[in-house]
Amino acid sequence: MRKIAIYGKGGIGKSTTTQNTVAGLAEMGNRIMVVGCDPKADSTRLLLGGLQQKTVLDTLREEGEDVDLDDILKVGYKDTRCTESGGPEPGVGCAGRGIITSINLLEQLGAYQADKKLDYVFYDVLGDVVCGGFAMPIRDGKAEEIYIVCSGEMMAMYAANNICKGIVKYADAGTVRLGGLICNSRKVDNEREMIEELAERLGTQMIHFMPRDNQVQRAEIHRKTVIDYSPEHQQADEYRALAEKVHNNEMFVVPKPMSINELEKLLIDFGIAN
Repeated sequence: MRKIAIYGKGGIGKSTTTQNTVAGLAEMGNRIMVVGCDPKADSTRLLLGGLQQKTVLDTLREEGEDVDLDDILKVGYKDTRCTESGGPEPGVGCAGRGIITSINLLEQLGAYQADKKLDYVFYDVLGDVVCGGFAMPIRDGKAEEIYIVCSGEMMAMYAANNICKGIVKYADAGTVRLGGLICNSRKVDNEREMIEELAERLGTQMIHFMPRDNQVQRAEIHRKTVIDYSPEHQQADEYRALAEKVHNNEMFVVPKPMSINELEKLLIDFGIAN
C-alpha cells in the first residue's frame, strides 16, 4: 500500500488536484482511501458527488467514542473510500489536532488493515507545514510519498520550499520522501520553466504541468471530477497522465530547501519581479 500526502499553499487547487488524480488512479483499477485533512471538509466532495460528509470530529462530538467505521467512511467514485477529519468548533481548539485524532481513530477502527486491500491512501493536507498537527501525515510513517502542488506565483513557491523544510525535518527519522512538484498552472510568465528550475534546485522533479482549463470549474459546479464529468475532455487526459506518472514514479528524494534570497533570485531571473 502506497501512502501519499498532498501539500501546497491554501487556494492552490490542492484538493481538486488530489481528487482528480485519485479518480485517474481509481479508473486504472486501484483501490484507494482518501483522508481529508482540511477543516473545510471538501477533500472528497467531488468523489462523493457533492455529498456533505459527516466529519470524524463532528461524529465524535455528537456520538461520543462509540463510533463505527461506516459512520465516518463513505464510498465514492469507483469504490474510492472517503473520510474527512473536519475541524474544531470555530474559535476553539487546533485544526491540526483534528488530523491526529482522525488518523488515530481510523487506525483503531481497522481502516488500514490488509483485508481492505488498499493500493493507495491519500492525505489531502491543509496549506503549509506550520505546526505539528499538519505535519502528522509525514510523521511516524503515516505518509511516505509527498507531492507538492504549486504554481509560478511567489507565495505558492515559498510554501513549496517551506514544505520541503518540513520533509527534511522528518526524513532522517522515517521513510518520508518528496515525489515531486505538481504545477497547477496560473498562466504566469515562464511558469513551466520556472517550476522545472525550482524542482531542480530542490533536488526533485516537476512530475506534471497541469494546464489551466475552465472544464475543471464546470466539473466542480456539477460536483464531479473532470474524469467523471467529461471523460473524453483533454483536461481529463491531463489528470490521467498525472495519475500514471504518480503510479510509475520511482524518484523519491530528501529535498534541498532554498534560502529566501535564493528563491527571490530565481523569481527575478525568470522575470517575475521585473
